[in-house]
Amino acid sequence: MGEPILFLLILFIIGFIAKNQSLMIAVAILLIIKMVGMGEKWLPIVHEKGIHWGVTVITIAVLAPIATGEIGFRQLIASLQSLSAWIALLSGIFVALVAKGGVTLLATDPHMTAALVFGTIIAVSLFHGVAVGPLIGAGIAYMVMKVIEYF
Repeated sequence: MGEPILFLLILFIIGFIAKNQSLMIAVAILLIIKMVGMGEKWLPIVHEKGIHWGVTVITIAVLAPIATGEIGFRQLIASLQSLSAWIALLSGIFVALVAKGGVTLLATDPHMTAALVFGTIIAVSLFHGVAVGPLIGAGIAYMVMKVIEYF
């Protein structure tokens, strides 16, 4: 058994212990790709385009209530009449900008993914945190690194 398979199996076990379904599914898919002999063909494509695919899927999920009619102009206008909605709006803008930095960091420094995954696993398993994924974590790391570079 090669190191990549062993590493993925360990991550799967950690995901299972931490009850991180997303991690388990991701690892299972990668293991299947490797075990059926498609790793050399598919893994470079997933590595190159996977983050963008994920962002697209998340965007679809966020826009789904608009497509179903659950959220429309009326709800948007009504919601913007409360302070909470304005805070949510600004938070959404902030998080999207932070995540943008995460895309940049993961694209230019992909080994950060391992540290981000381990950080997420630690937070979920030990502190009952919520796995928000490596993108926002990378965005925060990117912001901190830029602040450090500034000084």
